[in-house]
Amino acid sequence: MQQKKMCGSATLFPLVAAISAGAVACAPAGEGGGNSGAADDSQVATGAAQLPAEPWTLEDVTPITDDGIRVLIIHDMEGLSGQDDPRSYRFGTEQYPSGQEMLAADVNAVVDGLFAGGATDVVIADGHGSGNSDPDLRTDLLDGRATQIIRDEPFDTYFDLPESEAIDAVAVVGMHSKTGSGGFAAHTFTLGIDLLINGQSITETELVALSWGRFGVPVIFASGDDKLRGDLETMPWIEYVTVKDAPSADSAITRPVEEARADLREGARRAVELLAEAKSLRVSGPVRASLRAVPPATLRFLEGVPGIDYADDTYSFVAADMREAYDGLVAVVGMARVGYQSLLQEVVAGRPDAGEIMSGFSDALWQRWHDQESGRYARPEAGQALGEMIRRFHGYR
Repeated sequence: MQQKKMCGSATLFPLVAAISAGAVACAPAGEGGGNSGAADDSQVATGAAQLPAEPWTLEDVTPITDDGIRVLIIHDMEGLSGQDDPRSYRFGTEQYPSGQEMLAADVNAVVDGLFAGGATDVVIADGHGSGNSDPDLRTDLLDGRATQIIRDEPFDTYFDLPESEAIDAVAVVGMHSKTGSGGFAAHTFTLGIDLLINGQSITETELVALSWGRFGVPVIFASGDDKLRGDLETMPWIEYVTVKDAPSADSAITRPVEEARADLREGARRAVELLAEAKSLRVSGPVRASLRAVPPATLRFLEGVPGIDYADDTYSFVAADMREAYDGLVAVVGMARVGYQSLLQEVVAGRPDAGEIMSGFSDALWQRWHDQESGRYARPEAGQALGEMIRRFHGYR
């Protein structure tokens, strides 16, 4: 996950600016930088008071299709037909290649349906980001009529994708339900994270819709398990295809794959034909954004910090608009993932060489401190932080 650097956000996200490893120097106090150590209590209170009656509004769309219909596909990798093994979406496992084949088959079925429904162009972005330096969706298996988006610079699949005027509709494939839903691989953005916009817990599908809703572009198609279908009652116009039922986060009861993929094709076809009946999701600013952390993530280290809006494992802030809210949430995700380290410590503690590992860590910790204070430590160049070095730019957010 790329580290977000958000100078100018300190007034809205003071905690992030002070604690996040990705924080960068912004303007000094008195010059727009705000207080880097404590939030404005009145701002927090005002943000709570300004919560709208509904988290967002639905708007009719008026597609201009004289020059064709261009559809963007954003795919994930947990909501695939024939998929019941969590290892199939994890890069590096023996099952991952079979997951890639399932992904290609589902995407190709949707591509075929979109063209059958009247689409003239289909472009695809990877919304999964398994850590593979190549796209999760193998280019050699992809329907040749579709084009994958690959760039020379990092980009965020959910918020940095093609010029808004070039896209008429969005379809999402292989998606999963949100944190707490009990679905197969249920999560939001990453493990142990629940995102809320104006008090409403959202799925990644709704996040995509809120992003593209800024430009009046609707999400018209989605596929995944039965739990995601329930999550998306907020978007009843979507052509939704259930490819499996999920009794738990690590098991699934799959439909016959040929039957499911036939439905993917048919659903995608209908989605394009019914484009004029779709709605877009729009959030008017200011936006109250919240992140609730559950294991393996945590925000409990915020307990007792003065001047911030934190309660019940949830940190909230007020942003000017949806993009600023998203960037702030991404930064807070980085902090919440510190909880993963406690699990790492448990694993290390169970190893016979735990003492040696922890001793080595202790030595490295002290040496890093000595190097920093002695002027010997050089920070990594931008783009070389942990987790960024292996990225190619095919759509990992």
